[in-house]
Amino acid sequence: MASQTSAKTHTMRALMALRQRVTKGELPGGTRLFEVAMAEDLQISRTPVREAMSRLAEEGLLERAPNGGFMVRSFAYADVLDTLELRGLLEGTVARLAAERGTSDAKLREITEIVRRLDGVFGDDPSEVDFEAYSDLNSQFHDALAALPGSLTFERELARVKSLPFASPSAFLPNESRLSAFRRSLSIGQEQHRELVAAIAAREGARAEALAREHALAARRNLEYIFSTEHSEVTTVPGLELVSPAEK
Repeated sequence: MASQTSAKTHTMRALMALRQRVTKGELPGGTRLFEVAMAEDLQISRTPVREAMSRLAEEGLLERAPNGGFMVRSFAYADVLDTLELRGLLEGTVARLAAERGTSDAKLREITEIVRRLDGVFGDDPSEVDFEAYSDLNSQFHDALAALPGSLTFERELARVKSLPFASPSAFLPNESRLSAFRRSLSIGQEQHRELVAAIAAREGARAEALAREHALAARRNLEYIFSTEHSEVTTVPGLELVSPAEK
């Protein structure tokens, strides 16, 4: 049992280290990863490294190389847009199913409480937003939304899509240095959170689906804004260094 726990710990450490290096651009797209060299670098055995690479391939950050092993994936700008579109489609369907099938009072209370806590991150002044709290609670909201219809299939597929850094609900939220440009979008996003929960509670499937899909479009607008600015903005979003410059 102890050896199994140790193996899982080493695999998780390798997974976190590799994911961080990839999403920060330390391992550019197209980089071939060698199991032995990476194991030596991380000072762990080859098995956890191999398992971590397989996990990252499932997440879409790595791909299997033609002659064995793995390579860091490169993404076209269109790939990012398609992933955001897919998340919107899935979340829209989840919202519609939750409204049509109904959801438990406990789940509705949970997501309503998250919305209430999100309200609390906004101050009276437009510049007063607790960004870290918003980012964390926003992720919690989308996880709670995925769980509303009680479908493990949709929860699993949404988790898979959101595992790509630029597809997570908080991927294109601003940091403190560019908060002013996004303050209005944060407020609109929060209003959409409230309306979406209300539509689901009222069993309005079509409205819930439309709201969820419109809400997902905010990520696309933020992405377009980021790529319309200097390259320094791109480096603030984990994973966007993997997007091919020729395709941006």
